[in-house]
Amino acid sequence: MPISDTLKFLIDLLAVLLLALGIKGLSKVRSARDANRLAAMAMILAVIAVLIDSLGDLSISMDSWIWIIIGSLVGGLLGTFTAKKVAMTAMPETVALFNGCGGMSSLLVALAYAFAPNLLTDTSVGLNNIFIGQVSIVVSVFVGSITFTGSIVAMAKLQGWLSTPSLMQSKIRHVINIGLSVLSLIGISSFIASGGDSGLWLLVVSSALLGIGVTLPIGGADMPVVISLLNSYSGVAAAAAGFVVGSQLLIVAGAMVGAAGLILTQVMCKGMNRSLLSVLFGGAIASGQLSGSKDSGEYVNITSCSVEECALTLEAAERVVIVPGYGLAVAQAQHTLREVTRALEGSGIDVTYAIHPVAGRMPGHMNVLLAEADVPYEQLKEMDVINPDFPATDVVLVLGANDVVNPQAKNDPTSPLYGMPVLDVQEARTVFVVKRGMSAGYSGIKNDLFELQNTSMLFGDAKKVLGDLLVELKELGISGRN
Repeated sequence: MPISDTLKFLIDLLAVLLLALGIKGLSKVRSARDANRLAAMAMILAVIAVLIDSLGDLSISMDSWIWIIIGSLVGGLLGTFTAKKVAMTAMPETVALFNGCGGMSSLLVALAYAFAPNLLTDTSVGLNNIFIGQVSIVVSVFVGSITFTGSIVAMAKLQGWLSTPSLMQSKIRHVINIGLSVLSLIGISSFIASGGDSGLWLLVVSSALLGIGVTLPIGGADMPVVISLLNSYSGVAAAAAGFVVGSQLLIVAGAMVGAAGLILTQVMCKGMNRSLLSVLFGGAIASGQLSGSKDSGEYVNITSCSVEECALTLEAAERVVIVPGYGLAVAQAQHTLREVTRALEGSGIDVTYAIHPVAGRMPGHMNVLLAEADVPYEQLKEMDVINPDFPATDVVLVLGANDVVNPQAKNDPTSPLYGMPVLDVQEARTVFVVKRGMSAGYSGIKNDLFELQNTSMLFGDAKKVLGDLLVELKELGISGRN
């Protein structure tokens, strides 16, 4: 084996190990940052391995190397800029965009291989290998196209740039999507039967439109699940592209990403008490039925309070639980929250954070947000751990969370949320809910928590409310000593 091949093999092996360790480390908050660095290092090594392998290919011209260098520099600069500038609230959209880029990359690799002269008709590689190459190309094109267009639609919907057209809110959308699926199968069959001479562009167009047709009807509440599923698709497309170009590293890395994405999708569906089929095929019909239900009615018997009243209650508390939600991320109030909790801890008050698996817009959204404010990892408690402690909790402070604290999920069998695992904050002695107004959460369902006798509403931007609360606590003699 030539030295370059041996070196490439060793680099690929190291990259796979680092990627596996990185994905494993992302499962825990404490190790997530280091795990992300390991995964990034794995990708850098993967690029280096490809470049080393290319050095021995005399067919690559100087012009090609110039394009490779330009592409690497542009991609690296765009990735760095995005990582530094993207807000925490825009993280789901960013993930969707990256998924789309992964799908497009796999699509372009497959197309380049399919249109390269003689690669699919070279009988010296054996008929079985030619057939495997054809199947790998159609899988990479099909999944890559769906991932790209579906991810762009998901990003646009989360950004508010795109809404669901009326046509896609009816059952006609199923007929359209089935028709596009049939066209994709025709394209696949034609490509394989002709030996790669026809059908490919039909497959590209039909699968790209199918990605739009499947994603467009899905509402905002289910969009995080779709993004997670598209992440899995991008891994599958990458693995297929690995078979196309004969890269074992790409096959293994794509398979790991695909498996991790499927596991994450299952976790999210469980956390939302939704089946994947209901997410993909329920779409806007479910949302339309929901908007007209009794659950979207007006609130009565709402109790509001002042920041001063909240501060007085917190002063007398022994145990406080913070429930962060998307409203906290929108207000970028995590650092102010940390100042408030430091003040409470400095006065001997026990403070913990209750984390719902789908709080925010993505799993881990709140964990990352709080880690940015240097909240100790041991204070972050998962739902199953914290729920038994709520009856012994003096005060719960809900910051921008909605559906994940709705008692309907446990008490109302007629509610669409019924059966969804939620935080049992209503069992605490006192609950303060910080919200800008009385708008519903992603599900569009009225929250019965707001009408309970032990719940008081604090209306306003989370950052301003917490800032005023910190001032009141200091006036009461409560100030952090850590």
